[in-house]
Amino acid sequence: MYVGALTLDILLGEVHSLKEKRSVIRPLVAEVKRRFPAVAVAETGHQDLHRRAEIGIAVVSGSAVNCGEVLEACERVVAFHPEIELLSARHRLFNDEE
Repeated sequence: MYVGALTLDILLGEVHSLKEKRSVIRPLVAEVKRRFPAVAVAETGHQDLHRRAEIGIAVVSGSAVNCGEVLEACERVVAFHPEIELLSARHRLFNDEE
């Protein structure tokens, strides 16, 4: 068993309040959940900053290759949104022997 984790650090464009931030982040998280129903996704950091967000995505799979492919596809979905700038993406892979 493999567990893949992806942490995305995001800079939001023309956002001036936490309410506007939520109006950008919620649909983004919902889209990842809709396109990849087997992953867990949530805003995991920078909740008190209105122009920054951290999104965490996790997947469990029987193979390391599948974990990597799913996480890369999730990263692409987020990265192609024009209203955000993806500052960094951190991939981690854990197996049941660790």
